[in-house]
Amino acid sequence: MKVLRRIQPGKAGTKKYLEEYGEKLVCVRYIYDEEEQTKTKTIELVVEKRPWHKTSGKISESEIMHVRVNYRETELRKQIKSAGGKWNREEKVWELSYRDVKDLELTDRIIE
Repeated sequence: MKVLRRIQPGKAGTKKYLEEYGEKLVCVRYIYDEEEQTKTKTIELVVEKRPWHKTSGKISESEIMHVRVNYRETELRKQIKSAGGKWNREEKVWELSYRDVKDLELTDRIIE
């Protein structure tokens, strides 16, 4: 299947949908399927719009992360303690800075 036409609201081929959906209409697409010899018309609508602020996506080096460590990993627990990690009893996780998590190569153990 190929999208051969994508038409913006207000252009020929969109007027009927623009009347029906108004500002919610984003575009009209024509999709052609050569195997089945069909043409499909689709529309794209806005269903929600809310404020959004771009973040850098980077984690601050000082941000406190939760890390899962098994009880029997005593040597690793000692390394975490010496790096300044703290045990969180309620959540049963270790808390330490992202910088230390990276230094100890524990990023795969971070709990979201």
